[in-house]
Amino acid sequence: MTDPKAPAGPRIPTIDLRPWLSGDSDARAATARTVDDALRTAGFLLVTGHGVDPALRARIRAAARAFFTLPAAAKQPYAARVGGRGWLGPGAEANAYAEGTETPPDLKESLTFATHEPFEDPEVNAEWYAPNVWPAEVPELRELCEEYLARMGELENRLLVLLGEALGLAPDFFTRHMEHPTYGFNINWYPGTEVLGEPEPGQFRIGPHTDFGTVTILDRQAGRGGLQVHTDEGGWQDAPFEPAAFTINIGDLMARWTGDRWRSGRHRVLPPPSDAPAEELMSLVYFGECTPGTLVESVPAPVGRVVYEPVDSHVYLREKLNSITVG
Repeated sequence: MTDPKAPAGPRIPTIDLRPWLSGDSDARAATARTVDDALRTAGFLLVTGHGVDPALRARIRAAARAFFTLPAAAKQPYAARVGGRGWLGPGAEANAYAEGTETPPDLKESLTFATHEPFEDPEVNAEWYAPNVWPAEVPELRELCEEYLARMGELENRLLVLLGEALGLAPDFFTRHMEHPTYGFNINWYPGTEVLGEPEPGQFRIGPHTDFGTVTILDRQAGRGGLQVHTDEGGWQDAPFEPAAFTINIGDLMARWTGDRWRSGRHRVLPPPSDAPAEELMSLVYFGECTPGTLVESVPAPVGRVVYEPVDSHVYLREKLNSITVG
């Protein structure tokens, strides 16, 4: 029996995209209402019916793990800074810094990739483009990731059309700003304590934060040291998990765009549990972003609730990326 005094869990629905994609007007309207409600409360939802092969996700994890488990000396030539391309080793990031929360560095390693095509503007190119760095030790990773990123771009556009219609706006309200985005893609490895040591007080696999951009598409694994979502009603709660689903959340720029109608979903990833210290997880995280130079202006009432000063999307992103860099 449920305790009536227990805090309510995060209202994070699972949405099957197939009725939306079928074109049925009633199904599309019902989906749009569900999305609007979910993003007003937790800023998160789960989606199935996305068409991304689960075997592709499994192959990426296997190839990435082969890299992560190499000796540190073998990984060091691929070392990068936050916002770069390559390997982010232990201690590189503290995501909680972005919200002003002081924590020890995040307990993870990452492989990080981004936009694969250069920009025409040399200044934009210098700031936001560099060739992706593919580890020679796992040559299969490049083809797998490039296929996955193509699928993520398609899914992102479908989600952005859904978000536009959920607000009662033109279907291309968001996608028109995504012609050449600086998307990011992180493969986050969360090893057990035998690799990174015992957590310090207040240390997380990823500290509490909100994402910075538009839409994040997360393929995660279930774990006790896993994802938690914060809501006003329930505080910190374990995020629901479905193996076939992607976890979707919106970031700061999307929240600003909607005039805070939708929440930038605050979340964290717990450290390895004390009674299962060897727990190991891996997440595939696609960060949707805009074309450089996009001016993000709040949608006015009655859609939006507040009006933010317009902000250049990539000035905002660079400030946030700099803020989470350790050292």
